[in-house]
Amino acid sequence: MIFIKLILAHLLGDFILQPNSWVADKENRKLKSKYLYFHVLIHTLLSFILLWNIQLWWVAVLAGITHYIIDALKLSFQNIKTKKRWFFIDQLLHILVIAGISFYFNEFNLDFIEDQGFLKIFIAALFLTTPASVFIKILLSSWTPVSEELNKLQTESLTSAGKYIGILERLLVFTFILVNHWEGVGFMVAAKSVFRFSDLAQAKQRKLTEYVLIGTLLSFGMAVLTGILIK
Repeated sequence: MIFIKLILAHLLGDFILQPNSWVADKENRKLKSKYLYFHVLIHTLLSFILLWNIQLWWVAVLAGITHYIIDALKLSFQNIKTKKRWFFIDQLLHILVIAGISFYFNEFNLDFIEDQGFLKIFIAALFLTTPASVFIKILLSSWTPVSEELNKLQTESLTSAGKYIGILERLLVFTFILVNHWEGVGFMVAAKSVFRFSDLAQAKQRKLTEYVLIGTLLSFGMAVLTGILIK
C-alpha cells in the first residue's frame, strides 16, 4: 500500500535519518539551513525507493515538495513557546498529505463511519476522556475539607497532570477490556497504587489519600463498566 510505504519513508526521514545537529541548525538558520534541503531530498529519495515504481515518480516528488512547504512553515512561525504545538501540527500535516495521496489511489474510504461497532467504540473512548473527568470532579465536589491539601499537592505537581493521567488510565483499561486482557487492568491498578498512594501515605494526609483513592476507583470503575457495556 502507498500509505504504508509513505508513512515508513516519513518515519525514517523525520526521525531515524535526521540527526539532532540538523534539527538545531534548521531551527537556528531556518530556510537558510542547508540541512533543510538535505532533509527534503532524503524524504524524496526514500519515498521513491520505497514506492519502487517509476510511474509513481510524481508521488515521491509531491511528498518532497509538500514536506518542504510544511517544514518551512513550521520553521518560520514557531518559537520557544509554540515549539511543542508546531511539532504536532507539522506531524499532522505530513500525515494528512500522505492520507490525501492514498485517498487519490482509492486505498481508503469512509465506510467505517457507518459501522455501528466503530461508532460505539469511538463514543465510549470519547466519553472516557474529558466527560468522565467532569463526572468524577462533580461526584467528588462534596468533599470540601480536602481542598487545602489538594491545592497544596497540585502546586507540587505538573500542571493538569492528574487530569491527563486519569484520561490515559481509563483509555488503557478500556483497551485492555476490549482485547480481553483483564490482567492489564490489574497491572494498572497495582502500578497506580505503588506510585501514587505510597507517596500520599508517607505524607500522612489521610483525607487526601481517601479522596484520591475514591477518585481512582471511580475512574477505573467508569472505564470497566464502559468496556463491559461496549462488549
